[in-house]
Amino acid sequence: MEKQLPPGQFETEKWPILHEGDVYEFDEATWDFRLFGEVKNETSLSFAEVMKLPKTISTIDMHCVTRWSKFATTFEGIAMRELVNLVELNEGVKYVKIYGYYNGDRFGYSANLPLEALLGNDALFVYRWKDQHHEWQDISPKHGYPLRFIPPASFYLWKGAKWASGIRFMKEDEAGFWEEFGYSMTANPFKEERYR
Repeated sequence: MEKQLPPGQFETEKWPILHEGDVYEFDEATWDFRLFGEVKNETSLSFAEVMKLPKTISTIDMHCVTRWSKFATTFEGIAMRELVNLVELNEGVKYVKIYGYYNGDRFGYSANLPLEALLGNDALFVYRWKDQHHEWQDISPKHGYPLRFIPPASFYLWKGAKWASGIRFMKEDEAGFWEEFGYSMTANPFKEERYR
C-alpha cells in the first residue's frame, strides 16, 4: 500500500520520544492489566498472563499531532480483540478508554476511542518493534515499556497510551487526558482533526 502523508505532516525515519510526566519504572511483581467498566466479568491480568495471549505482527504508520509521521514500523503485540475476547461486554458498548501510567497513577493517562475501529490487526498493545534501520528490539521505557498501545493510522498517536495499564469499556464516549485540554475526540489525521 502506498504511504499517504496526512495534511500538515512531515515524514521522519526516526521515532521521536514525546510524553507527559515521569517515565514509568516497570515492576512485574506489582504490574497488572485491568479490563473493566461495562463488562459482566471484570478481569485483571498479570504480565505473564498478558504475554501468553496470542500475538500479532503488524506494520503500522504513526502520525503524531506535533506534525511528524513515521511510516512502516513493524510491531509485535497483543491485538485489542484478544483482550476484548476475555470479557463479556454489556449490551451497547461502543467506546473504550485506554489507560496508562502518569506520574505514579496507573490510570492517570487515558485515551478515548471507538471500539469498532480497534478490532483489526492495526490496534496493538506492543512490546517490541523493528523498522528499516532497526532489527527487532523491545520498546524502550521512554517509548512505553513494557506495553504500549499503538492505534491504527486513522488516529493521531496521542490516542495510543504508553505504559498501558487497562481498558475501560463504555457505552458513551468520554474525553481522555488530552481531549480534556481541547484536543479532538475523533483525532483523524487525514481530516486534520487536531483540536475540537
